[in-house]
Amino acid sequence: MCQKLTYWARSVHHMTPFRIDIPQADLDDLRDRLARTRWPRQLPGAGWSRGVPLDYLRDLADHWATGYDWRAHEARLNEFPQFITEIDGLAVHFLHVPSKAPDALPLLLTHGWPNSFVEFTDLIGELTADFHVVVPSVPGFGFSQAPTDTGFTLERVARMWAELMRRLGYDRYGTQGGDLGAYVAPAVARAAPAHVVGVHIDGGFGFPTEADVPGMNDAERAEWAQMQQWMSGGVDHHALLRAAPQTFAYSWTDSPAGLLAWLTHKFKEFAFMAETPDQVIDRDLMLTNASLWWFTGTAGPSSWPMYDLLTLAPDGGFAWPEGQKAVPSGQYGGGSALMRRLAERDNTIVHWPEGNPGNHFVAMEQPAAHAADIRSFFSAVGEPSADGSSSLRE
Repeated sequence: MCQKLTYWARSVHHMTPFRIDIPQADLDDLRDRLARTRWPRQLPGAGWSRGVPLDYLRDLADHWATGYDWRAHEARLNEFPQFITEIDGLAVHFLHVPSKAPDALPLLLTHGWPNSFVEFTDLIGELTADFHVVVPSVPGFGFSQAPTDTGFTLERVARMWAELMRRLGYDRYGTQGGDLGAYVAPAVARAAPAHVVGVHIDGGFGFPTEADVPGMNDAERAEWAQMQQWMSGGVDHHALLRAAPQTFAYSWTDSPAGLLAWLTHKFKEFAFMAETPDQVIDRDLMLTNASLWWFTGTAGPSSWPMYDLLTLAPDGGFAWPEGQKAVPSGQYGGGSALMRRLAERDNTIVHWPEGNPGNHFVAMEQPAAHAADIRSFFSAVGEPSADGSSSLRE
């Protein structure tokens, strides 16, 4: 069923051009499996209170099988120059879309979970007037080889990304990401401070933890209580995939309807201001991401951040992105005065806007606004100094 990624087996020391070409047999198999889905009964409960509603998912799955045109979206993805290179023993897939402006700033974008480089499909065109855009696929996602051992660290990904930018000939560049990418972007700055001019993330700097509670005033404690209610809702995918990712990978790899239900559930939770995820994200874009996960069989391999990367807190549980002060930082989502105060402990915050639109995956929901905010941040960031730190343009 899944495409054989035979390039993993050979040594790739240079950048090999890559083009997506899913075998027709895999498309036929996907449609056949969707047509033969054994659907469950709808459980009692209103709306999404028991999970993805049966009618909603059946309609989405039917569109995937009969209305969605993978070849058209495959062709669109292939408009982006793509390559494979071996870094640190792993085959890494990446997009490299140079700007027509030769002196444009290189920008390294890292996607989130449960996403892929598809996340930036609409954003890239908004950025290339001002940036040379580089989009690597995180190991274990899409066409990038998965880690072969446990203990794969954030720092290792960051060093791989810094090496990729070196191979592309970029001596100075910005880093950006959301969700999982919000962890990677500052890690690259920690790994290569002399080469990163600034770090922009969608959100994550300054979220409080239990350790911050003793230093809060009454108003901040009330805000913390509200945050706890919000964070306790939904399916804890960190805990689920930390505990038994192999168990769930069987169904997600064998049943496209099962995979679609899981991805749709998480996109619904991440689109917290919308009733359904396709109200804010084009459903064909969601299905392109789901198709990439299906054809590459990466529902299991992509779980490694949950058991290796995101268990960074002292108690072994979930931790928010770790900051750095080597270069300036900013984020699209801003946040409260409490979050700004906590963010500034470990970051040099120079960009903290209020009122930007969008939910969690803003690159998919609001590509124009997202690109504008990225431009605003990096337009204020100056050249790296001799000691590797960055200054701000006056």
